[in-house]
Amino acid sequence: MGNCLKSPTSDDISLLHESQSDRASFGDGTDPDLEPPPPYQEQAHMPMYHPTPSQSRLATQLTEEEQIRIAQRIGLIQHLPKGVYDGGKDGSEKKIRECVICMLDFVYGDPIRFLPCMHIYHMDCIDDWLMRSFTCPSCMEPVDAALLSTYETN
Repeated sequence: MGNCLKSPTSDDISLLHESQSDRASFGDGTDPDLEPPPPYQEQAHMPMYHPTPSQSRLATQLTEEEQIRIAQRIGLIQHLPKGVYDGGKDGSEKKIRECVICMLDFVYGDPIRFLPCMHIYHMDCIDDWLMRSFTCPSCMEPVDAALLSTYETN
C-alpha cells in the first residue's frame, strides 16, 4: 500500500531541510531583522448566545428579536434565588452533593442557584444551561412557567 496523500514534490526530505533552515535563521543572531513570530495572543472573547437550543451565534449576528428574547431570559435568570453551598454540619444529612450538569461535587462555598422545582446547581453551570433551554436539567420542569406563576400570585 502506498501513501494516499501524495505531495506535489517527489522528495519529502527537501521539505524537512527547508523547515530546518527556516528555524536556523531565527534567534541565532545572524540577521537582526528576522525575528520569530509574536507569541500566541488570545483574541477578545466574543459572547456566544443560543437563540434556540440547536443554534449558537455571536452576539453581533443576532436579530433584534433574538436580542430582546435573550435579554428577557437573562432577566428571568437573575431573578432566580442564589446562595452558597454549605454542605451541612455532618455527612449524615441527605443533601444533594453533586451538580448534575458538570458532575462535580459541590464544595463548601460554591455559588449555587436554586430553581423553582428546588433542584440546585453551580451558578455558572445552570446559568449557561438556562441560556440554551429554560427547563430544569433534572426534572425537565419549565422554569419560566414556574417563575412567572410565582410573580402572578404576589
